[in-house]
Parts: sequence; C-alpha cells; structure tokens
Amino acid sequence: MKFLPFLISLLLTAALTYLLTIPNPLGQDVPAIAPLLSPFDGFWQNTKVDNKRTYKNQKLAGLKEEVKIVYDDRLVPHIFAQNELDALFAQGYVTAQHRLWQMDIAVRGAGGTLSEVLGERTIDYDRLQRRRGIKAAAERAAQSWKKSPNVQLLQAYVDGVNAYMSSLSPADYPIEYKLLGYTPEAWSIEKTAIFQKNMALSLNFRYEDLAATNSLQIFGREAFDFLYPETNDKESPVIPRGTIFANDSTELLLNDSSKVLIGELLPYPDLPMVADGIGSNNWAVAGSKTASGNSILCNDPHLQMTLPAIWYEIQMHTPDYNVYGASIPGLPGVIIGFNEHIAWGSTNVGQDVTDWYAIDWVDEAQTRYRFNGKEREVEMVIEVIEVKGSSKVILDTIRYTHFGPIVYRSEDDGYHDLAMHWISLETPNPDEITIFPRINRAKNYAEFDAACASYETPAQNFVFASTDGDVAMNIVGRLPIKREEQGRFVLEGNVLRNEWMGFIPYDQNPKVLNPPRQFVASANQRTTDDTYPYPYNREGFDQYRGRYINRTLDSLSNATVKDMMNLQTSSYSLFAEEALPLMLSNLDQSQLNALQKGLVELLESWDYVFEKEAVAPILFTEWFEDLEEATWDEISAYADSISVLQVRKWRTVDMLENHPLNVFWDITATPERETPEDIVTQAFLSTIQDLEWRLQDKEYTWEAHRKTYIAHLSRSLEPFGRYNISTNGYSLSPNAVSRTAGPSWRMIVEMSETPKGYGVYPGGQSGNPASRFYDSMIDTWANEEYYELSFLKTPEELEEKRLYDQLLKPN
Repeated sequence: MKFLPFLISLLLTAALTYLLTIPNPLGQDVPAIAPLLSPFDGFWQNTKVDNKRTYKNQKLAGLKEEVKIVYDDRLVPHIFAQNELDALFAQGYVTAQHRLWQMDIAVRGAGGTLSEVLGERTIDYDRLQRRRGIKAAAERAAQSWKKSPNVQLLQAYVDGVNAYMSSLSPADYPIEYKLLGYTPEAWSIEKTAIFQKNMALSLNFRYEDLAATNSLQIFGREAFDFLYPETNDKESPVIPRGTIFANDSTELLLNDSSKVLIGELLPYPDLPMVADGIGSNNWAVAGSKTASGNSILCNDPHLQMTLPAIWYEIQMHTPDYNVYGASIPGLPGVIIGFNEHIAWGSTNVGQDVTDWYAIDWVDEAQTRYRFNGKEREVEMVIEVIEVKGSSKVILDTIRYTHFGPIVYRSEDDGYHDLAMHWISLETPNPDEITIFPRINRAKNYAEFDAACASYETPAQNFVFASTDGDVAMNIVGRLPIKREEQGRFVLEGNVLRNEWMGFIPYDQNPKVLNPPRQFVASANQRTTDDTYPYPYNREGFDQYRGRYINRTLDSLSNATVKDMMNLQTSSYSLFAEEALPLMLSNLDQSQLNALQKGLVELLESWDYVFEKEAVAPILFTEWFEDLEEATWDEISAYADSISVLQVRKWRTVDMLENHPLNVFWDITATPERETPEDIVTQAFLSTIQDLEWRLQDKEYTWEAHRKTYIAHLSRSLEPFGRYNISTNGYSLSPNAVSRTAGPSWRMIVEMSETPKGYGVYPGGQSGNPASRFYDSMIDTWANEEYYELSFLKTPEELEEKRLYDQLLKPN
C-alpha cells in the first residue's frame, strides 16, 4: 500500500466518514470529534510515518546495556544486544512500536473485555469468552509462569512493551485507538497468558462430540462406523509407518470403555468452533536427498489472514545466539525460524483435546449435581463485564463442575447444559512460556528436544533440521490419556471414570529422528499408525496435503531450495486427482448438450492445479459440493434441526471408487433407487445450471470465484483491508489459500555452514495503515515469490538495504 501522505489522509477521512454515517458493526460509541480531528494529537499525526523521527533513540529504564537496532528495507528489525534479557526487552519494544493496537485488541477479544472499549454490542461475545474460562485459565497460567526460574525472560519482554508505551504521547497512539476513542493500557504477564490462550483457541478448540453422538443414535453403530471411520488406509501419517514407539504400560487402557451418552438425540444446534482454514505444512529433507548435501527445512502455517498480519519478522543477536524468524506480537522469542545451528517450524496436531460432559443436575437452579454417587455443589464464579458508555456493569455467573465450565446454558442459547473439559484450561508447566527463547539458543537436537519438553498447548508437530545433518519431527504438547473413543461422543458427567487418565509422558509422545526415508513431514494428518499404544481421537483435518507432500518428497533426489519453493507454493490437489476421474467415469454424457459436453472436455484436460486464471477448478469444486449434497441427503435431512456429523470428502471419493452398491446411493425423496451414475449426473446438471450464466463471463475465473481477501483485524474498518487478491491455491493443496485463510508465513531454510533463509508473509511489518510497510509483502506473497532473509552477524553487513538505525540506552 504505497500511498503518499495526502492520499493517506484522504483514506482515513473516508474511513471516518464511513464510521460516522452507518451503524457501526463493532458497536463502539462514536469517538469525540475534536480530539480525533486535532491537528496536534488526532489521526493526521498517524500519516507521519516511515521516517527517521519514528525510530528515534531512547534512554529506557530496565535496560542493562546499549542495544543497537538496524531496520532493513522491509522494516525488519535486526536487534544487536549484549545479553539475552536486553534482546527480549528490545523485542518487546520494537514489537509494540509497530503492533501495539493489534496486541491490545487480541487480548481484549480473547479475555472478554471488548465491551470496555466497543460498547454493548460485544457483551454477548465477552460473556462467551468468560464462560469458556479463558480469562480464568490465563490467570492460573500467569501465576504458574511466575514460579519459573526463567520468568525473567518473559518479564524482560513485558518491560520492553511497557517502555515503548511510556514513551508515547496521545499524538503517537495508533489510529485505531483514536477511531475507537480509548487509550493503551500497560502490558503484563497476565496479558501474554491471555494471548497464549487465544492461540490455543484458534488451534486446538475443535470438537464433534455433540454431532457424533446424534449421528451414532440416528444411523446405528454399523452405519456410523462406515460413514465416519477415524482412519483411512491411504493416509500417510506424520510419524512414518513402522516407527517403534516408547511405551511403559498400557494396562490402564484395558479398562472397559467410557460410557457415552446414548439413547436419545440431543436436539441442539452445533456448538460453535473455530473457523475453517486452520492447518499448516512443514517438512525437513536430509542432506542425502539434496543437491548441496545440506538439509533443508520448510514451514508454512495456514491461518486466518488479517491486517495487521499475524506474524512479525525479527532477528535477535546476542553473544550467545543469533536467531531469525517469525514472532507473534505478544509472545517472547522467535516462534518459527532458525539460528546458526538449527531450524524449526510447527504445524497443528490433529488430536481432540476438548470433551463435553452431560451433567446430572440435582436442582432446577443448577447449583448441585450428582457425581460418583454423591451430590456436589458447582463452583460459582461471578464475572464482571464493564461496558463503555454505561454506568452499569454486567454480572455473569459461571458454573464450574469437576470437568470444567458450563459454557452454553439452555436458558440462554438453547443448548443442553454441557460441561467442557479443554486441555488449555489446565494449569501449565511453569516453564511453558520460555520454550521459544530456549529453542532460539539451542545448538543441536538434544537441546531442542529438551526445550520442547516444557511445552504444553496447543500441541504442535515441531519439525527440526540442523547443520549437523539431523532432521526430526517431534509431536510436542500435553496429550491426554484416553480410552478407545473416549471424548468422541458426549460423555456422562456423573462418573469419575469418564475423566482423562492423566497425560502421556513427553518421552512417549510420538517422534522420529533421521528416519530411513530421509525426510520428515506433517500437514495436520493423523499422527501415527495403529501401533502407537495410546488411543486418540482426531480432529477434522484433511489428509490430502500430507499424502501429496510425502509422495513428492519421496520421489525427490538432489533437491534444491527451488524445488522446496515449488512444493510449498504448489496448487496441485491430490483430492482432485483422485475424485475427478471417478466423477467423470460415472457421468452419463448422453444426457448432456453440446455446451455441457464442452465443459466436460475442459475438465478432462485439466491438470488438477488450482490456478487463478482457470475455470476448471470452479466446475470441479461446485460439482463435488452438489454431489455431496445429493449423496448425503439422509444426513442433511437432520442437519437443519440438530447437530450431525458431515461425511469427510475422502469417504465420498471412496464410495465412488469402492462401494457402488452401497445403500446410501439413493435419494430419499424419490421412489426409485438411484445409482452412482444417476447421482453424479444429476449433480453435474445442477452445477451447470447454477453456473451457466456466470461462465459466460470470460473474467469469471477461479480467482474471481474464490475472492481471496485480507480484512482488518477489527473486521469493520474496510478501508484498512486488502480485497480481490490475485493468487493461486486451494485449501486441499499445499498452497492452501482459501477466501480468508492461507499460508501466513512461508519459510525455507538451507542449513549450510551459515544458514540461508527465504521467507514472506501476506502483510507487512507495520500495523499503521498509513505506512508503506503495512501490506508491502502481499503482492510478493500472492505471486509466490520469496525474500532472501538478511541473517546478519554484524549491523554493518546490511549495507544498501539499511533504512533506519535505532539505539536504546540504559537510563
């Protein structure tokens, strides 16, 4: 977004006019006009960016020694400190310098305090976040972290954030504070804890308990097992088949199965979950498979894209370590990156760690419940929600049971009063928050593995590569020990034996070091084969990306960085490769006219690549969606009224390939029994009818159909977003770009003597919409290009790429 200052002023004026002329979707009060328009403190001051004045030198209390920061031509800070605490202090300082409002609003959203600044329209959302227990869990986490001997690392980061805030005058506040009419508040360890819980909410808050319980009741055990199998013979797990797993004892797992809540349907709507599009790819290839003889590590986490961007690129150099990569505003250290010895990245572990329990209430007021043959009182916690513009506060009473909070109450939401047991509500290991600073200074696999042992939630597949030649994949996090299918369905909450049986010891978590296939990879698919001794339930991630990546890596030899870029940005879909030929072979073309046959020829010649200029991806995805709707009409008959499971895409493809006589090949609304050919043909004709008028427009391509955009974090300040982004990709390809989600940080590192890194993300370093660095990398990202990362040993190496210098001195 390369605007001149007067154009920025025009944009901000337009945004203000927009806010003043419509009922604001965020629900905030209109800010005081005079302060907002003040030439001294108002939003005009936010156009004065990207100059040396912005990066003035400072004397700051809390620093031990001088810290030099040089900014490159993408506004990436390269921090040179004399010790680790000063490096983390400076990280907090520069992150707040560019992303202060982003940090603030993320914490308010997670902790349920939006109404303090946005008014009454966010009361329900704040109440939901409080009932989920996030604020209370964050307070427990913060108290635990403060017991760690390493808490000074976190405190240094917090102090750096606050040092920047203390240097601000009202004129310096980010534009969003001025538009919304409030001021920044001091950062704290508690706020970092809320931020960490917000990450967990995005990554490990998926569940299908209610839908699975209903589907089992509707279809019976035999049909349920056919429709919703937890494993797929074609799947290629994260940890290669044949890996030997450590195991002390599985005796506990031989007890009888958990008792599920069956015998009746649960007539309630779907429980809200996180948005789709959350996933990731990562892999590391051993030097024996590369042209250079160096191992290569790759990672691209797939998340909901926002402006300001999720990630903040940074380098931190101290006498003890030199680390570069992507950080998350609000957390200390580099989250995904590399140092002079190792590189690492992560993807989400697809295990179910959120279970729901039906409580056996004693009284109508729901103050007591039956548990293990006795009556027990619920713990009543009163949450106070302050509301901007109101002299009154909202008081909400949350009921906590043995298993967790009652999140959705029938009197409010129409849900059964289920208790939620979520892993991220557990009190964590005190050293959990310091995992990334510890990884940042690790020199080999042993030190990396030791650092990972303290990490708990959200569980991640950590990929590793080193200059020593090692490649590894560690499944890292606190994973509950469950019986077979425990937590797959809603459980009875009146018996102790339905609780988790503890947690898998870290040394028994799945992991692999230097496997025979010479690479490791994950894409959120199933973690292990059936030989892993601990049962676990899967979340609803696809398995096509993982299979395709493993297939491609297995076929490679003499691999180069360019090969890795090609795979990371590949829009080839294994799903389309397997599904489309089966659909075409079952299509009765005798029922088609000339135009329709021409579209079939287009599909027959398609290479399964979701390119932005192509039309075939539109036809395929819409046709498959219509095929699913027609095939699974037995399920959709219930979906409008109660929560039921949807059939996975791979099972629909498997039906076409291996089960042509299955009873589900039938449309219940017709008297005759349909065949796969009937349903496939009917779905095709329906698709063409819906698309025909749009396909007459030559500009109606995959890009126009998908309409990828990146909204402002507020979701309402539309001028601060980017729309109609021109890019390839599909959610079931490695380049998993969808309408609002996608690869949020692409990174490739070759572990040569001095590691060489390449990266890009869909955004920019600055959180100020007036800055040329606000969204400066989006076009590069959309064009599937990379920046070579400036991994410096001294500040002087930056040379012509050097924009600004900043010196932080002890006060």
